[in-house]
Amino acid sequence: MANLDKAYQEFLGDLKSKIASSRYTAARAVNTELILLYWDIGNSILQKQETAGWGKKVIQQLSKDLEGAFPDMKGFSERNLDFMRQFAKFWPDPQITKQVVSKLPWGHNILLLQRVFSESDRLWYAQKSLENGWSRNVLAMQIESNLKARIGSDDKTNNFAATLPKPQSDLANNTLKDPYIFDFLSIGQEAHEREIEKSLVDHIQKFLLELGAGFAYVGRQVHLDVGGDDFYLDLLFYHTRLHCYVVVELKADKFKPEYAGQLNFYLTAVDKQLKTPEDNPTIGILLCKTKNKVVAEYALKDISKPMGISEYRIGDAIPEKIKTALPSIEELEQELGGKDE
Repeated sequence: MANLDKAYQEFLGDLKSKIASSRYTAARAVNTELILLYWDIGNSILQKQETAGWGKKVIQQLSKDLEGAFPDMKGFSERNLDFMRQFAKFWPDPQITKQVVSKLPWGHNILLLQRVFSESDRLWYAQKSLENGWSRNVLAMQIESNLKARIGSDDKTNNFAATLPKPQSDLANNTLKDPYIFDFLSIGQEAHEREIEKSLVDHIQKFLLELGAGFAYVGRQVHLDVGGDDFYLDLLFYHTRLHCYVVVELKADKFKPEYAGQLNFYLTAVDKQLKTPEDNPTIGILLCKTKNKVVAEYALKDISKPMGISEYRIGDAIPEKIKTALPSIEELEQELGGKDE
């Protein structure tokens, strides 16, 4: 009977997995059909406006007529029809189903229309949203924090190309941001390392989101015994895509060359004591309040362990003039509520 129960549980688990996978696939298919419908409606409106000279008032009339014809369907508000028109204008290719945006929910696409103003940037955020499963609010936050520019920053300072083989060096470089933005912390600009460290752990979910996909939290002030002396790592993570430990050290002042030497020592200790043969070399991220890029590059020149040096920001991360030009999350939720979903 025990064997039967075990076999049944395995059988049930397999079926549940298949059903969950099927539901997800079906939901994706339904979403793609909806996006295709919205694109088709938007494109039809565009064509009529261009060929027949119809003005904006046609959208108002069309909204009333479509809502009357399909009372059980949402999405035919005047505002949403205008979003459809914009969507078709921004993505003129009739093969819209081949675009990554066709795989995103409609609310995500509205965000991209409202807040991202170049096609290449829209595609980048759409792809990252799909890869990482971002919710609409998370996508809005990543756009507002200028994630694309921070990952592609020319100010990024690391020695990954010299210390890691490809493609791990490329992945590590794409993981590093400069600056990191901790605007979710309610501490002063002059906070000390331990205050910042504790606050980051207290907001670990938001911290992991800012670090990026693949980071798993291991511990804070992780103890290492090296030759009878005690050492403590500020923060330790494991990266599931890089398959390695990541040591994060926090400094509440400007970067100093000796910080790189200290982190290099910590990486050696982790490689000796925690790393398994299956793990890749441990990576270090040194977060400083500010850094002189040339000094940081000199400091990393002969460092043997892979590490990157970045700045961090606490609060007021987004310039006020940009904040005022962007709708708030609350405003966006209101815009997308009701029949605009």
